[in-house]
Amino acid sequence: MPPLHIGMLGAGGIARAHLPGWLALGARVSVYTVDGSARKLAAEYAESGHDVTAADDLGGLLAGVTAVDVCTPTPTHRELALAAVAAGRHVVCEKPLALTAREAEEIAAAAVASGVRLHPAHVVRYFPAYAALRTAVARGDLGELAVLRFTRGGARPQWAPWFGDPAQSGGVIMDLMIHDIDIARWLAGDVIRVHARTRGVEHATRTPAEVVTATAVLTHASGAVSHVNGLWGLPDQRFRTTFRVAGADGLLHHDSTAVPGFRITAQGMRAANEGIPTSPMTESPFLAELRDFVASWRPGGPEPRVSTRDGVEAVRIAEAAVESSRTGRVIEIEEAAR
Repeated sequence: MPPLHIGMLGAGGIARAHLPGWLALGARVSVYTVDGSARKLAAEYAESGHDVTAADDLGGLLAGVTAVDVCTPTPTHRELALAAVAAGRHVVCEKPLALTAREAEEIAAAAVASGVRLHPAHVVRYFPAYAALRTAVARGDLGELAVLRFTRGGARPQWAPWFGDPAQSGGVIMDLMIHDIDIARWLAGDVIRVHARTRGVEHATRTPAEVVTATAVLTHASGAVSHVNGLWGLPDQRFRTTFRVAGADGLLHHDSTAVPGFRITAQGMRAANEGIPTSPMTESPFLAELRDFVASWRPGGPEPRVSTRDGVEAVRIAEAAVESSRTGRVIEIEEAAR
């Protein structure tokens, strides 16, 4: 396989989490942004001798790279991913793939038509506790799954204004809870019904912080039920995730604050409350994720842990949860969509 040349779109928090992973894989990285921040990021790494450069224009970047890593705000994912696919490049796209299932499906169909890989970056599947949970469930340790409970919460994102606009971020459900929505489906299979509720005011970026919470109840085709809870809290809210998964033969639970293998990190300078969950006791989940994607590019390579369909279905379920929260109705997910 020729040397990796990655085109990274964006230079914010998630780009800074992905970039060390690409460099660990021996890649050259060209960064492109529309606001000039690419030059600042490239300069930081160039000082340490890394092969990171800033690209002057998107077209030039797409013409010369192996793959594109979309690390930009959610509203830009569709346009940028479609441009990369049209250029014949593999695409890694930060979650969610898009704000609607229709747009996610459009990107997926374009990738198939162009013969390139589309990788939704659902990195939580690579965190050790969740990977171990999946292994135990697949092995049958818990028997038939019955009830799955997930929580995820921390300080409300304040470092970029688009987070505070649900029309751009999808709010706490699409932006935060989609992680656990994906894990629930990974463990218990396709979801046929969603009921959700949100409390608090979502439009709050650059205003006094207000707590926003949401709960989504997912009914799986298997009969299992998942409870997914999300929290955007006050500035001093400690980031925490938990799961409690029960089956006919047992129960597994985890609390990120109860074990030492979990912390919030950031590369370089960061705004208040900006941080990326990671694990200091194992290799970076972001590195594991990117290595998995790269391996699938080789002829006959293994299928990655996250498929394109996984990314589309996570958006479909989260979109249904947003609609349920808005209307108060139970949303049925059509079998044809699955």
